[in-house]
Amino acid sequence: MQVHPEVAAALSANRPVVALESTIISHGLPRPDNLGIARQIEQAVRDGGAVPATIAIVAGQARIGLDDAALSAIATSDEVVKVSVRDIATIAARRGIGATTVASTAHLAARAGISVFATGGLGGVHREARESWDESADLTTLSRTPITVVCAGVKSILDVPATLERLETLNVGVIGYRTDAFPGFYLADSGYRLDWRLDTPAEVADVLRARALLGTDRYGLVIANPIPATDQLDVALHDRTLLAGLAAAREHGVRGKDVTPFLLDFFHRETDGASLTANVTLVLNNARVAAEIAAAYAATA
Repeated sequence: MQVHPEVAAALSANRPVVALESTIISHGLPRPDNLGIARQIEQAVRDGGAVPATIAIVAGQARIGLDDAALSAIATSDEVVKVSVRDIATIAARRGIGATTVASTAHLAARAGISVFATGGLGGVHREARESWDESADLTTLSRTPITVVCAGVKSILDVPATLERLETLNVGVIGYRTDAFPGFYLADSGYRLDWRLDTPAEVADVLRARALLGTDRYGLVIANPIPATDQLDVALHDRTLLAGLAAAREHGVRGKDVTPFLLDFFHRETDGASLTANVTLVLNNARVAAEIAAAYAATA
């Protein structure tokens, strides 16, 4: 594992660092815009007062923080594969190039000593999981990884209530950031209420300190940060596109880990890019909030 010098220096000096996933760069955003957006995400972390640490596998090496050449490779190479925790060792041994998911980013970030992570949306329990048993490794990884994840809830293409139930069972706390509702990724409100709400980075930092003192920091914590209501996807357009996308996925026999990229691409095409605009907005928002939380926590740690 190689830690970028800037990230290593920040960690050594107890300065705030925010981990960032790389799957959004390679698989979640269209080329050629993805590279520029990746740089914007890192800048949003800097604007929030922290050092960005985008994580990926490059030439078989887990990189905690990417230089410009590595970031460009993740954004442009046709060889980049999507890497979850179960894949890390294999791609490393084969000296491959891989983009990390929420699960693998959380795992590697925690090993590097990073405690705050920003992403777009969590994976979760898929619709019709009673038949397919399809559930993202993000959930079980968070159940055993000491990381705080700032996200816009889970992608609305998933089974939201089932995902919330699984997070509860797995002892993964979920706290709304300036909201009483669990966000729905493209939408500010998924329709499901949360038990806890915090309104400032300092309040979140208080919880992180309490977790460390009480030993509950061995589990993940989700800070659910909604997309601003003024920037969310039109609700009627969202619902119509989701139904059409799910039908298209069934018709084409799309299953498992291929469902999410298929539906994200479907949303992008069918909403004339409006879903992509919302996606970028929420990711930048999460990066900034995560940085503010990391800075507040570092200031009192």
